[in-house]
Amino acid sequence: MTNSLRWSAIAAADTPRWAELSDLLAVADGTEEFYSAEDLAEELAEPGFDPERDSWAVWDGALLVGYGQLRIGAELAENRFAQAYLDGGVHTGYRGRGIGVRLMDLMEARARELAADRHPGAPLRLRVPGRPGEDPVRPLVERRGYRVARYFTDMHRDLPGAPLAPVDPGVTMYQPQWAEPLRSAHNAAFAGHWGSTPQSAAGWRDRLASRTFRPATSALWLDGNDVLAYALTYQWVDGELYFGQIGTRPEARGRGLARACITAALQRAVDLSTFDSADLSVDSANPTGAGALYESVGFTAVRTMAIYLRDEAPPA
Repeated sequence: MTNSLRWSAIAAADTPRWAELSDLLAVADGTEEFYSAEDLAEELAEPGFDPERDSWAVWDGALLVGYGQLRIGAELAENRFAQAYLDGGVHTGYRGRGIGVRLMDLMEARARELAADRHPGAPLRLRVPGRPGEDPVRPLVERRGYRVARYFTDMHRDLPGAPLAPVDPGVTMYQPQWAEPLRSAHNAAFAGHWGSTPQSAAGWRDRLASRTFRPATSALWLDGNDVLAYALTYQWVDGELYFGQIGTRPEARGRGLARACITAALQRAVDLSTFDSADLSVDSANPTGAGALYESVGFTAVRTMAIYLRDEAPPA
């Protein structure tokens, strides 16, 4: 039962407690997704996200025991769906009390409101991350009609690790003037990829302005005023470099440009001596063979994650 618990929105002052709960769940559920209070404060300030209406905190006294947050993509997924991203968690000591059920009820209801407002007439796609197998998310969402739609593989590489190939002189490290050509390249690279939506100019600027983005280890392959390939890096955890976006324009594939960018980014990370590992996540069914590419530069699979989906028709 949840009657003795206090429910609220997540406020900026709550981010230290939120980070504590997120880190507890990262270990308990094996996701290894660690966040600082500063990271989570940035999430609350994202464009299009209203913490008062799009977030939920569950308290037992001063202890944060559950949370939820809901976002709607600015663009349609597959040029059709208003895609809602539902995320949350419940403290391991408070599971089985209906907290997760109520969080899902609240997030789904808010998703319908936002979808109708921002993408009127579009069907709604509800998207929840989880893990296959013994995952606390799985029974909760499957009882609500969600299905596993896709698997993603988390991959890891030690730094310095195995020797890297020489850095190709054609690679350029990121500079702010390449932000818009980079967005164009990313949208072209991921057009038609499962679950991908075009990046808006505002959303892209916010991504590259985030405190976690690491331009010094982000690499591009340029052709005049165009970006042909790229590897963009971030840091949430001390010593861990995360590759958030890697791609190549369709017309430039098959030339090894993405591999060159990844190699340059890894070598720069080694040279800086501030990172002891690198990580990324790849769609297990990626049509461009990205998994094999990452293995070729020393990454190995460490865990599998799942994406659960449920589609709803628009209101009549």
